[in-house]
Amino acid sequence: MYSTTFATALGEFALVWTDCGVRRVFLPGGEPSEIAGRMAKLGAEPAEPDRTISALLDQIEDYAEGEEVDFSAVSLDLTGVPDFHRRCYDILLTIGWGKTTTYGDMARQLGDVGLSRAVGQAMGANPIPLIIPCHRVLAAGNGAGGFSAPGGTSSKRVMLALEGVSMGAPPGQMQFAF
Repeated sequence: MYSTTFATALGEFALVWTDCGVRRVFLPGGEPSEIAGRMAKLGAEPAEPDRTISALLDQIEDYAEGEEVDFSAVSLDLTGVPDFHRRCYDILLTIGWGKTTTYGDMARQLGDVGLSRAVGQAMGANPIPLIIPCHRVLAAGNGAGGFSAPGGTSSKRVMLALEGVSMGAPPGQMQFAF
């Protein structure tokens, strides 16, 4: 398992990969020592990215600058990810740039609207955020829902804004239509 960190317009990202594909993405906002510790705990050794990983880093940098990026061709290594979570991620991988879905819609696609909470748990456990675009999953009524990455729902709003998606006023603020 290999790792690297790299700077973007959004901050410092970290990436872990194997010969099978991307295993982890760490979004900006965590302390560098914490992220290094998490990568080491995974058994990831710092490495020079190969051509494929370098191209992915370029895509992530482009995304952070607001350019439309399609990550659908990225190879993923979902070793150890539970089957239900994989099914959720398969649905997410069909939600393109600037599009959103809801926890309830995903649960219905999985066969039972009662699975909405389980869908939320799968989003919170997503090992490859951005590439598996959990930021595109909203609560009912177009609300932010949760986001377990550093910065919480503020980070989610920034990512969606880069894609041209507006969720309305953050909680506690009013919108005026003049």
